[in-house]
Amino acid sequence: MGKLMRVTLGKAFLVAVDIRKGSPTLGKWYGTEVSSENRKQIWAPPGFARGFCVLSEYAEIQYKTTGTYNNAGESGIAWNDPEIGVQWPVHDPLLSEKDQTAQSLSEWLKTPESDQFHYRPAKLKAGKSGTK
Repeated sequence: MGKLMRVTLGKAFLVAVDIRKGSPTLGKWYGTEVSSENRKQIWAPPGFARGFCVLSEYAEIQYKTTGTYNNAGESGIAWNDPEIGVQWPVHDPLLSEKDQTAQSLSEWLKTPESDQFHYRPAKLKAGKSGTK
């Protein structure tokens, strides 16, 4: 599902990573500092993994999603996977148990769950052109 992410309290570094099989940008990431002060938002389309690290004492991160959360479909990719190479602004983060045991992108791409995420280039429709 797609997620629009924002920080309404504090400051965090938000990241989106392309995990779509066959994508020319597979494993590429985008990240930026988002805060309640700068009011930036990040859109992570379906087929993109998302992550964050809190840069203030605490932060409130909100998501607007294109679907309903289903924990049975949740997985994880290692925050420090060298194949992805996210340049996090922290070096020794406190990690959840889930993040401590997350797999690499290469490992995840071998799972049946990853088959749900494929790159599908947009097809352009031929249209009429001209002026009146």
